[in-house]
Amino acid sequence: MTNQTFMSTFLLLDFLRVRELQILHIIVFLVFYLTTMTGNLLIIAAVLFDHRLHTPMYFFLINLAVMDLCTVSVIVPKSMINSLTNNSSVSYSGCVVQVFFFYFFVSSDFALLTAMAYDRYVAICNPLQYNRIMHKKACIQITVIVWIVCFLYASLQTGGVFAIPFCSYIIHQFFCEIPALLKLSCADIFLVEVGLLAFSCSLGVGCFIYIITTYMQIFSTVLKIPSAHGQKKALSTCFPHFTVVSLFMSTGLFAYARPPSDAFSDMDVIFAVIYTIIPPMLNPFIYSMRNKDIKNALWRLLDLGCSS
Repeated sequence: MTNQTFMSTFLLLDFLRVRELQILHIIVFLVFYLTTMTGNLLIIAAVLFDHRLHTPMYFFLINLAVMDLCTVSVIVPKSMINSLTNNSSVSYSGCVVQVFFFYFFVSSDFALLTAMAYDRYVAICNPLQYNRIMHKKACIQITVIVWIVCFLYASLQTGGVFAIPFCSYIIHQFFCEIPALLKLSCADIFLVEVGLLAFSCSLGVGCFIYIITTYMQIFSTVLKIPSAHGQKKALSTCFPHFTVVSLFMSTGLFAYARPPSDAFSDMDVIFAVIYTIIPPMLNPFIYSMRNKDIKNALWRLLDLGCSS
């Protein structure tokens, strides 16, 4: 008879059983975490304290930075604490909470990137109507809609995966991840997997198609600008966003666009690190390196901090 007992506790993957290597894991994750926190907090502070950046584009950028902070905070500290205490357990409720908030913040990230693509489209393709369309109330409404849709998405994903019976409590991943949890099921979950995958793909592909279509129209408009300087100036506001979108999509595809397998592989952990930690860590650097307004605001912020 198949064991379908209720799991009150799960065991996450022990990264490395050798104590010295566990300490190395803690140090590496701590560097990643502090780098992500510092970069995104600097972006948030630079925008908040510089009134010249109080525009729709940077309003969405602040929200993106907050989502990035929350994404890594949901998974990285718990993993470090587990290695530090040599205890890989996580409660059932803790696992539910981690799954929900991780997928809420990640989906919010992508939805905000879609909203930012719309903002760039209006700014470049319809500049005379920009202030009328992208006013403060509209930006807040877009953000609230993003939160509501992503809340529902995360609720359906979490409810779907934890509605199935589990036959094992050992999760072969360093955080509670839906693909790893589905491998613990002892029931026929084909319909559940198809449903979760179809729902995720429909939202993801829809956002991706919208972003690509938007950028095709943006590039078409930019090519009609007579001066090379004007073209360069218009593209400079789009390049960081397009780079962040490309990074987000490539890491996600790198992790999930692989043949499904019931066997555990060390590559699953490497892929998870790549798509959960790398994008939130690199996003602030992408925006600060390619955006003169952000760079100037950061320098003013650092000068203010040094003079005080």
